[in-house]
Amino acid sequence: MNELIVDLNISADEYLRLYRGEVESVVARTLDGRTVRFPANALRGFVTRNGIRGRYRIRYGADGRLIDIQRL
Repeated sequence: MNELIVDLNISADEYLRLYRGEVESVVARTLDGRTVRFPANALRGFVTRNGIRGRYRIRYGADGRLIDIQRL
């Protein structure tokens, strides 16, 4: 299992586009400068009135598939 750390700052309006299905994935830059893409619906449990803000750990398998996302 591998993991990446990202800081996310997605406004409520931006997330609404994801929720409506207009956007299927999120692209973010990790703390070490790599780019990661993951399914937008993986963030549903982290949405607040202000959107999604904070530092998150993204864990994925050897095949590159998402295992889970945790707020740090």
